[in-house]
Amino acid sequence: MKVLITGGAGFIGSHLCEKLLAQGHNVTTIDDLSTGSHTNIAHLEANENFQLVVDTVLDSHLMNQLIRDCDMIYHLASAVGVQLIIDEPTKTIQTIVEGTRVVLDAARRYRRPVLITSTSEVYGKGSKIPFSEDDDVVLGPTSTRRWLYASAKMLDEFLALAHWYETKLPVIIVRLFNTVGPRQIGQYGMVVPRFVQKALAGEPLTIYGDGQQARCFCHVSDATNAIIRLMDQPQSYGKVINVGSEEEITILNLAKTVIDMTQSKSQITYLTYEQAYTQGFEDMLRRVPDLTRVKELIDHQPDYDLKGVIQSTIDYWSNQQHTSP
Repeated sequence: MKVLITGGAGFIGSHLCEKLLAQGHNVTTIDDLSTGSHTNIAHLEANENFQLVVDTVLDSHLMNQLIRDCDMIYHLASAVGVQLIIDEPTKTIQTIVEGTRVVLDAARRYRRPVLITSTSEVYGKGSKIPFSEDDDVVLGPTSTRRWLYASAKMLDEFLALAHWYETKLPVIIVRLFNTVGPRQIGQYGMVVPRFVQKALAGEPLTIYGDGQQARCFCHVSDATNAIIRLMDQPQSYGKVINVGSEEEITILNLAKTVIDMTQSKSQITYLTYEQAYTQGFEDMLRRVPDLTRVKELIDHQPDYDLKGVIQSTIDYWSNQQHTSP
């Protein structure tokens, strides 16, 4: 198959490229390298079945050509991380909403299946645990930039499902929950690589808030396996599907676990959300996915437990330290 991946030089996208190439597909990825990195996919460029296009998904003429020439689309291009969203809200909205519109318009024209990666952020301040795909969502006011990412991703979902409703365009929406692993950086607020890098350097691990907020971390290999299998399952079309892990940990215990696993002498420090981000910033106390739907569709079972996820990240950053000039 000829596969198009938007955002393929990013953390998740680069792993998806590797797996699809290993399965024998021809893979083209488009990435403007704004948050992705060429180093993530540089090792793939010698593969004759791989092509990198350095450009933006906002170029409708280019996207029309790329989608016309492919068999399926994985749309991962997006703004990434809480810090970027707070700092660059206009770019965030444009990249997410307009980029998805361009992709879906071309996909409809040529009847190409599309898988769109969404986010657990769309559940907002919902208090029902675990989060199920058909639950109501609760967001904060539009005056708080914190919620624009969730709102933009929700609009993506509405638009994709509108195409499914109107023309039966094969669309799949995957809500990812805290995907972690090699190549993920802490620059945009991702907590696991940030903690691991600090611990390996013996520097303080800074927790935002009181550390009692809990998350479930899913290894990127498990997430990309699920994404590929869902695209191969026609019963996934027209559905929103959670992908993640059910193993929950507080951020405070995550910090302690990272320190223990790296045998670090790092201390734990605290910063208020207002100090870390902006006035009025809110965070969810718990974010746990209901994985019933993905298990029914593809019998999804993660290969990595929480300690395996953390160890994989430690191994990656340890190796980066030893190979850096």
